[in-house]
Amino acid sequence: MNLAEKLVALRTARGLSQEALAEALGVSRQAIGKWENGQALPELPGLIALSRYYAIAIDSLINDHACDILTSVPTPRAPLADFLLRAKRATYAGHAAEVSAERPGAHEFFYAEDDLTYRDSYFGGRQFHGQEIVRQNTQPLWCMNYSGRTLSDLFSGDFLKLALRHGTADMPYRGPRLIHNGEYTYICEADGDLDWFCGTEAIYHQNALVYACHFHGGYVR
Repeated sequence: MNLAEKLVALRTARGLSQEALAEALGVSRQAIGKWENGQALPELPGLIALSRYYAIAIDSLINDHACDILTSVPTPRAPLADFLLRAKRATYAGHAAEVSAERPGAHEFFYAEDDLTYRDSYFGGRQFHGQEIVRQNTQPLWCMNYSGRTLSDLFSGDFLKLALRHGTADMPYRGPRLIHNGEYTYICEADGDLDWFCGTEAIYHQNALVYACHFHGGYVR
C-alpha cells in the first residue's frame, strides 16, 4: 500500500471529505487531491500534520507497506459521541446565543435531542472554569469539567471555535488532535475514552503559546 492509497483509506474511514480534511490541516483541497492520486507528495509540514491528525508515525505513512490503519480508524460511533459532536457544533463553537443561566453569573449554552440534553456552563473570560453535562430523561449521564486561560491578546476566539467544530468521534471532548489555519495552530491530546478521560488543548500563534486548557470527565455512575 503506497502513501496515496493510505491517505485515501484513512480519510474515507473517518468519513471525511477532501474539503473537511483540507480545512482541518490548513491546506487546499487541491493539495489533498494531488496527494491522494499520487500527483504530488506532501512536504515535511504536511507529513507532520497528517501524522498528528491520524496518530500514525511518519515512517508508517511513507513506507510502501500496509500500515495498520485500523489503529487510526475510530471505533464505531456511540450515540453519545455523535450527540456531543452535534451539540458542540450547535452551541458555543457554532456562535450560538447564550441561554438563561441556571447558575448566576455563568455563560451557558443548551442543546436538546429527543431524551438527551446538553448544557455548557462556564465562568470567566481570560481565565475560565466550566462544565459540560449531558442528561438523559433529566438524569445526569456524562460530564466534563474544564479550566483554561488566554495568555496573549493574539488569542483568537474565532479560531478556537473553528477547532471545536472539527471534533472527531474518537475524541469528541474538544477539538481534533491538530488543526492549522493561517498563523494559528490548535493541538489537543487526551487519554482514555468517553467512560473516563483527561486531556489538554493549546493554541499557538506562530510559535507562541496563546491559550491553554485542561479537561477531564466521564460517565456519571
